[in-house]
Amino acid sequence: MSQIIPETMRAAVYRGVDDVRVETIAVPEIGDGEVLVKIHTCGICGTDLKKIHSGSHDAPRVFGHEMAGTIVQVGAGIEGFALGDRVMAYHHIPCGECYYCRKQTFAQCEVYKTVGCTAGFAPSGGGFAEYIRVMDWIVRRGLVKIPDDVPFEQAAFLEPVNTCYKAIQLLNLKADETVLVIGQGPIGILLAALARRTGANVLTSDLYKERHAVAAKFGLDRPVDAREDVVAAAKAATEGRGADVALLAVGSDALIKVAMESIRPGGRVVLFASTQHGEAPFDPAAVCMDEKTLMGSYSASVAIQDEVTRMVFDGYRNGFDLTNLISHRFSLEDAVTAIDLASHPQAGSMKIVIQPGG
Repeated sequence: MSQIIPETMRAAVYRGVDDVRVETIAVPEIGDGEVLVKIHTCGICGTDLKKIHSGSHDAPRVFGHEMAGTIVQVGAGIEGFALGDRVMAYHHIPCGECYYCRKQTFAQCEVYKTVGCTAGFAPSGGGFAEYIRVMDWIVRRGLVKIPDDVPFEQAAFLEPVNTCYKAIQLLNLKADETVLVIGQGPIGILLAALARRTGANVLTSDLYKERHAVAAKFGLDRPVDAREDVVAAAKAATEGRGADVALLAVGSDALIKVAMESIRPGGRVVLFASTQHGEAPFDPAAVCMDEKTLMGSYSASVAIQDEVTRMVFDGYRNGFDLTNLISHRFSLEDAVTAIDLASHPQAGSMKIVIQPGG
């Protein structure tokens, strides 16, 4: 079943390192158990930018995975979804059976690493296009219906909120703990806002007062000027001990040292944006003798998917309006400009979205 679907569509196609072009390509065909979604909104994620700028993936591809839209075609055997349903699609879903899935380390599952949404070419999300094909295993476990009173822009945050909430759950925060979040871009604010919901005390560090102003909309009222001594600020807020937790939401290896020095003995540092391979210095005695823990959290968890869905949808109705994180909205025709802005963050730029159907 389908609406009238054109044969071609517009898409922002990755053609090589730092080379994205808005082109006309074929609308992907779907098979049994699959759906075709017309994209309304797709956020630009730092991992999209890393792939574009590093050449880590061969070309051509269509990136974009923070996406929400409307089902316009359904394949045979589809149950639970129909034409016109407003949906968000996760692009990764694990097998649920392998060793890593049994250990709930879903991002290391080989099926999880296989992308299940595409606008054509090698599956890469596809949200920077008018239409995406959502494959059968994603439809079964990773396609989420959006209530009529929740805007597409809010629903497009489901995947990034999941990744952030996974990190917060990993920490098992207590109400008497202090958390320092380094970086107040969209992800940093999400991490800080979710940490605050646990009852923990949250300090937020960033260079820009404009970002602290956005953070304040989420109840984050303990800003630290990153141009000052962040380590001293963390200790001043904790009777000289240092924060219990530092979350590094910036992909800067140099800041690992700051994060480690900002926490107390026995504290934890979470690397959330360190997705480039390489080497980074840290004091091994801080891990051994000071019993500090250096840990990582990457991508989403299917185990918390339902909880995150309720959090995001109910949150829109009850003050957790994630559209406040959006600073710029671009048409698909202006996708190259959008990607350039996202690649060169400014004081006033936060989440940047491309809206093929906006």
